[in-house]
Amino acid sequence: MAKIFTQSFKTPYGELLIGDFEDALCLLDWKYRRMRLAIDRRIKTGLAAEYQEQETALIRKVKEQLGEYFRKERTEFDIPLKFVGTAFQQSVWQELIKIPYGKTETYLGLSQKLNNEKAIRAVASANGANAISILVPCHRIIGSDGKLVGYAGGLRAKEKLLTLEGSQKQLKLF
Repeated sequence: MAKIFTQSFKTPYGELLIGDFEDALCLLDWKYRRMRLAIDRRIKTGLAAEYQEQETALIRKVKEQLGEYFRKERTEFDIPLKFVGTAFQQSVWQELIKIPYGKTETYLGLSQKLNNEKAIRAVASANGANAISILVPCHRIIGSDGKLVGYAGGLRAKEKLLTLEGSQKQLKLF
């Protein structure tokens, strides 16, 4: 059976689980999130692969680029991504990548960019199913009222990431 090489990575924002499938990042997710088992099952099933803990060159590169991001030395990533999800989920994740560092968007705004304003709940669900945090910046999605709303890594991590990126001036914190 194919392998997804994984490794845990402790950051100032929480512990992440990194997954490398055939030299592409398929997983960069909060290790202790509520949907951990469902996300892992979707990725393993979708790739017909099993997890094996092992560092790879790609995992080292991801950790290096994340370190630069956390030190405010990097605002964009150049890591090959492998999305595992429905066509709709993947369209949402592709749109998330377009939200620039230091900016935020709302679920409604994201739905409008996907030309489906009525899909707000589906967009929110796809956002929550994102398994490649930070690089696919679901943390940049906020409520229409400017408030922080759900995040797999927790609202404190979301707030800290947005503050790191200089987005806090756009927010209404709690």
